[in-house]
Amino acid sequence: MGIRKLGYVGLDVTDVAAWTDLLGRTLGVGVTRVKSGTEEVALAELDEFKYRVALYPSTEDSPRELGWIVDSPPELDRLTQRLAAAGFAVADGSADEKELRGATHLRWFTDPVGYRVELAVGEAKVRLAAERPAGGPGVTGLGHFVLAGPKVEELRELYESVLEFKLTDYRAPGLFFFRCNRTHHSIALTNADTPSIHHLEFEHGSIDDVGRAYDRAKANDVPISISLGRHMNDKAISFYVRNPSGFHLEIGCGGIEVGDDWVPHDFGRSDEWGHHHADANPFATPTA
Repeated sequence: MGIRKLGYVGLDVTDVAAWTDLLGRTLGVGVTRVKSGTEEVALAELDEFKYRVALYPSTEDSPRELGWIVDSPPELDRLTQRLAAAGFAVADGSADEKELRGATHLRWFTDPVGYRVELAVGEAKVRLAAERPAGGPGVTGLGHFVLAGPKVEELRELYESVLEFKLTDYRAPGLFFFRCNRTHHSIALTNADTPSIHHLEFEHGSIDDVGRAYDRAKANDVPISISLGRHMNDKAISFYVRNPSGFHLEIGCGGIEVGDDWVPHDFGRSDEWGHHHADANPFATPTA
């Protein structure tokens, strides 16, 4: 009960055309442009629902909203009460915002590092299935994101104690993975001087889909920022590209699911194999 899954991410971006090219040519993800109020928004269609990533034209690149899907209106009310008791001011989303997200109910608050976090009830199912490149299902949905920034303990308190996420595992001293369903993690938190999304992950249907995306990335000269590899903790096989906003986009498949009997633990090293970074790896030795 409560938060069911990661629903969508909104990004302010300086180059919508470059994002659209990356999504289309390399990942086979369609983009629809719509009007929301006075803004034109590009919606990335990862699955049969209306969208999972919204791109807002802007003069800077930054996260705009992080959206979680809640089970029901009563659960939304219960979480609102928990947030208010913890000192967070919760507001209703506007009619335009609800329409864009395909939600029947929408509320939002600001997290400890200044990001807008949304809680939505309802998703608009607008197609039987998204169009995909030949050879496989390709992208099947939005997986998770890693939030880097200061105030990690305050963020942990928010997600674990207030929003009722469960700690899956961690790497001492400063990298924590949380789940809101059976998927290994929907969000991870780690320390950094300034807030940012370290990466956003797109789920793929198979290792062959990941491999085909890797080939298209190479053919299209997309910068591969982290090579193909398998993570130690969730066992996912993936690679990462540097997206037009400067952070990583993870292309992965095969992450494990966990149950209520799972025991949180320090999983030690970051990878079973691979995942070599083109630049310095900030997670090689997580800072305190």
